[in-house]
Amino acid sequence: MLEYHSLVSGEWVKGSEGVINVIDPSCGKVFATVSKLGRGQVAEAIERAHQGFKEWSRTPALERSRALLKCAVKVRERSEEIGKLLAQEQGKSFVDARKEVLGAADCLEYYGYLAVNILGEVPPPNALNLRSIAIRQPVGVVFAVAAWNYPVSLISWKVAPALAAGCTVVVKPSRETPLSTIEFIRACVDSGLPENVLHVINGDNEVISEEVFVNPRVRLIALTGSTDTGKKFIEASARNVKRLILELGGHSPFIVFADADFDKAVKDGVKRAFRNAGQICNSVNRIFVEESIKDAFIKSFVEQTQKLRLGGAFDEPPPDLGPMVNEAGVRRMEEFVEDAVKKGAQVLCGGKRPTEQRLQQGFYFEPTVLVNVSPDMKIMQEEPFGPLVAIDSFKTVEEAVEKANSVRYGLVAYLYTRDMGRAFQVAEALEWGSVAVNNINPDSLFAPYPGWKESGIGLELGHYGLEEYLEWKHIKLEVM
Repeated sequence: MLEYHSLVSGEWVKGSEGVINVIDPSCGKVFATVSKLGRGQVAEAIERAHQGFKEWSRTPALERSRALLKCAVKVRERSEEIGKLLAQEQGKSFVDARKEVLGAADCLEYYGYLAVNILGEVPPPNALNLRSIAIRQPVGVVFAVAAWNYPVSLISWKVAPALAAGCTVVVKPSRETPLSTIEFIRACVDSGLPENVLHVINGDNEVISEEVFVNPRVRLIALTGSTDTGKKFIEASARNVKRLILELGGHSPFIVFADADFDKAVKDGVKRAFRNAGQICNSVNRIFVEESIKDAFIKSFVEQTQKLRLGGAFDEPPPDLGPMVNEAGVRRMEEFVEDAVKKGAQVLCGGKRPTEQRLQQGFYFEPTVLVNVSPDMKIMQEEPFGPLVAIDSFKTVEEAVEKANSVRYGLVAYLYTRDMGRAFQVAEALEWGSVAVNNINPDSLFAPYPGWKESGIGLELGHYGLEEYLEWKHIKLEVM
């Protein structure tokens, strides 16, 4: 049984409020505990971060850059051990888990280089004896919340730009997958960061929130989470006008025109629908296929889905998809399927827990394909966040766009066609922050990752992500 605590100013702090049990979703057994901090301990961590901000914000950009590059090196050195913890607590294959950790190291490196490129402006004067200088300064203490589906990757999207900007960070790991986040932060701290720059706090969400949202030291809150959680953050942060970066839910449409590369569209659709057991904000949940190829597409899609192999994180060969993170996720899938079937949908494959003996102890759910779907079904309106996809059809471009835009979300959409004129036409009409055309890799370290509508506010990735952690200041001088 592994035992973990919180990391404050480079020291491990045991919480005073009991423990969080960390469960291996492949077998349903507790394999680690994390002690929970009380509210006073949370306040102390924030105060330490505030003290650290006084120095870190004045640290020359070149030194911050070098510090982040050292963090990246240390994370790469420990990628295997962090990856093993990530695989065990989240359920994804070890291959995918280690890849995630290495991607987080890339993120640290990228923002390390960007740290020396924070630029201001010299606006034109409005009088002969006056001069204006516009500079950018770090916001202050950042509270960053890790998501359980990609707990290392997504926290790096917050920690790296915040540190590059000169902010200090208090990280709250997910209760489901805290260990890999803790070890990622430990690696960064061990690389030589000053002691009050980066902290990890664990505990009950309510206890931590009670302190974070009223504490004036916390100036910005960065979250990857559900839309409902994001709305609670907006409401709570309004009392003290805290800045927010929220990457929230998605319900991605996947549009396939008749002229698309058929085999690629099917292969990519299956992969993006079921990777990480569908537990991805940009997972494909709704597929819209042009009417003339609908039957052939459904047949091929189901055939490939039925070949997918379920398994544990360390199975050999690596499985195509692992378990869901907890029992609640499995029950959610059952509810979505039951709702769809009750309203007339047909289950072509999956739709239930697996019957194989080797999978009985974990939180597994078969990859599921639904057809004969209608707009009133939950699967067509709400994000299932699991291995469940519905296939529908369209006759015109306008119908495809209308169906894709019919939900409250707007994170990522996918589009397959060989007609580049139509690709631009549809991409511009889609109410989604990212549109991937003929590929299923919508995010890039070098480009913004915005959420439209109820999928978020603020930006992550690219230089845009760094700018979220900076504030403008106008300095006006009388020079004559």
